[in-house]
Amino acid sequence: MPQPERKLIERVQRITRGRAAKVILRGIGDDCAILRVTPGHHLLVTTDLSIEDVHFRRKWHPAASVGHRCLARGLSDIAAMGGEPLVCFLSLGLPARLPQKWVDEFFRGFARLARRFRVPLTGGDISAAPKIAADIVVAGQVPAGKAVLRSGARSGDRIYVTGELGASAAILKRLAEGQRIPPAAARSHFYPEPRLAAARWLRERKLATAMIDLSDGLSVDLGHICDESRVTASVSAGSIPVASGATLDLAVHGGEDYELLFTAGPRARIPARAAGVKITEIGRIQARKDYPAVIRILDENGKARILRPQGWEHFRQRIR
Repeated sequence: MPQPERKLIERVQRITRGRAAKVILRGIGDDCAILRVTPGHHLLVTTDLSIEDVHFRRKWHPAASVGHRCLARGLSDIAAMGGEPLVCFLSLGLPARLPQKWVDEFFRGFARLARRFRVPLTGGDISAAPKIAADIVVAGQVPAGKAVLRSGARSGDRIYVTGELGASAAILKRLAEGQRIPPAAARSHFYPEPRLAAARWLRERKLATAMIDLSDGLSVDLGHICDESRVTASVSAGSIPVASGATLDLAVHGGEDYELLFTAGPRARIPARAAGVKITEIGRIQARKDYPAVIRILDENGKARILRPQGWEHFRQRIR
């Protein structure tokens, strides 16, 4: 059973304690955190839920992985805007019979990632709940007017992705089949890496015209860019970087890769690697004549078929 709320908050403070960010004037201990906004920057705020048996299962995911993944989701959203994370807030619902050890390990996994990216836990809430529920809020910043939006893609732009796709979905598929997988052997799923450095590199060089993180699957997230930019797209199946152990279908529809999908102008010089991460061109943006956008995927013979969104969508699937 978790400790009473007051003692649990003190325990969380000890586990997650680190160097305070310059932006924090007052953190955990008052009704509100007080933050100093950097002059010449815009504030970014994102929130994301992690719900037991929707986004993770206790029998599959170690507590440290759940904590890591919870924060990684928010950091990846900040990366998708080309931003820099500053602080985070966490509201946590815990079942009464949950072992305190699970809670401690959750926060250790959370804190390790937070320290790596210098994103201190600055506040939140704790409540009893029938299942584990974690609501992460990450605040970040980006130079004023420089955020990379989903709405900036234009006809003729090229489409790129970082890293490789499908690894996380392949691991989830194996877990669902009853296989036991050590987290150390599948870090891309259990401990995903937010692409903050690559995103900042692209933003600083004004290369990305639109960007999104691949949390729901290429087929869904490319559709978001097309809808917001009022364009359509075609992608080459043979160009998609499929991770080892995954299939093309999982790479296209699987989700939870937390890689970046971005567009760049036709004359932009995009390197094969940026900030240590592989970059692959996978398609082109085209003018749209219909709504919603009809995205096409080309096979190795150049034959086109419609790329229907089959990635993650809440209230359509039961388990992440």
